[in-house]
Amino acid sequence: MDTSTATGDEKPMPAPGGLTASQWEAIRAIRPMEETPVPTHVSERPASIYTAEGRYRQEWEGLFLKTALPVTVSAHLPKPGMSVAHDGYGLPLLLTRDRAGKARVFLNACRHRGSKLQESCEPVTSGRVVCPYHAWTYGLDGKLIGIARAETFEGLQKDKLGLIELPSFEGGGFIWAHLDPKASPTPGEGFAELAADLEGLGLPSMHVYGKRSYDLPANWKLVYEPFLEGYHVQRLHASSIAKLFDDAPTKITFLGRNIRQTSGKAGFDPAVLDEGIEKLHRHITHAYQIFPNAIFITSPYYFTVMILMPRAAGRTIVDLYMLVKSPPDNPKAEELYARSFALAQDVFGNEDFRAATLQQEAMTPGLLDRVYYGGLEEAIEPFHANIEDYIGKPN
Repeated sequence: MDTSTATGDEKPMPAPGGLTASQWEAIRAIRPMEETPVPTHVSERPASIYTAEGRYRQEWEGLFLKTALPVTVSAHLPKPGMSVAHDGYGLPLLLTRDRAGKARVFLNACRHRGSKLQESCEPVTSGRVVCPYHAWTYGLDGKLIGIARAETFEGLQKDKLGLIELPSFEGGGFIWAHLDPKASPTPGEGFAELAADLEGLGLPSMHVYGKRSYDLPANWKLVYEPFLEGYHVQRLHASSIAKLFDDAPTKITFLGRNIRQTSGKAGFDPAVLDEGIEKLHRHITHAYQIFPNAIFITSPYYFTVMILMPRAAGRTIVDLYMLVKSPPDNPKAEELYARSFALAQDVFGNEDFRAATLQQEAMTPGLLDRVYYGGLEEAIEPFHANIEDYIGKPN
C-alpha cells in the first residue's frame, strides 16, 4: 500500500534498471480499471485459526521453527563493525556485521553467567561487545576475546566459549535466521526469484530513515491479511489514501510461497510505461508478501518493510521500517520524509493494525464459526494454504 504524501514537484526515487523479466511481465499485464475483469471467488476458514492457542502452537512449532525467518533489513546494519539487539521473536538475539561485512545472528547471552550483552534495539557501532555484568568481551564474529581477571579461571577453554550462533544468511535486502540452532541455513522456496526482485528494486542499498515497533493485541495473520488484498482500501482507508487507488484487482504472481502483487495507481494508463522507468513508482505499486511473515511495499519516495513476529494467538510484534535511497540532505527532503513516515504510521497503525485488533476482539469469544474471502481477496487463500502445508489443514 502506497502512503506517499509528496506534492509532485519533489524528485522521485528512481526505479532501478535492473528489474527482472518477471517484474516487467507483471507490469505490462496491468490494464486500466475499466478493462480489468472483476474476479469472483469465495473461500472460507474456521475463525479459530486466529484465536486458538493450540493453532498458534502448531504454527510456531511447525512453521516458525522450521523455516528461515526475516529478522531485520540489511540496511539496519549498513556498515561493518555494527551490532543491534533484537527481541521481536521472544528470543534474545544479537545481530552483528563483523569486520569482513558478514551479517551474523547470535543469542544475546554471555557464556559466563548468561547476562544479556546488549540492550539497545538501536544499532551500535563498536568493534566488540562487552558484557555489562563482568566485562567478558566478544568480537563481532562471536569469538570470546577477553575475560576480566582471566587468571581466576584457570583451565577455562576460551576458544570454546564463543557466542551461540544461529544459522543465518543475507539476501534480498534482509538478514534471515533460523530460530533453531541445529537447523540448516537454507532459504525457503522461491527465494532466488524473490531476492532477484527485491535487489532489482534496490532494497539492499537503501537507507533506514525511520523504524517503529508495535505490540499489537491481534493474531499475526490478521495483521498480515490487509496486505494480501485491496478490497479494504476504498473502505478502511476512505479518509486517507483511498483516492490513490482504484477498486480493482492486481496482478498476482507467485514466487514459490511468496506473493507479489503489482498494481496500477488510480487512473492508470499503460501509456506511461513508454516514458521509461524513471518515474515508475509514481504509476505502479509493488507489494510483496514474503512468506511467512514480512511485507515489502514500494512508493514513489520510499519503501516500507514490515516484519510480523507472533508471540501468542492474540499478540504480534511488528517492526515497521521506512527506507529511502539516501539520507535527506536538505530541508525539503527531510520535511517530505518526516511527513511520509508520520502518514505511514497513521495509515498502518491507526487503520490496518486497528482493524486487526477489532477482528481479534470480536473473534476471541469463540462464537463466530467461520470467516469468508471474496474475489478481491483471492491472495488470502494461497497464503493460508502455504501455512497448512507446514502444519496440516484445519477442520
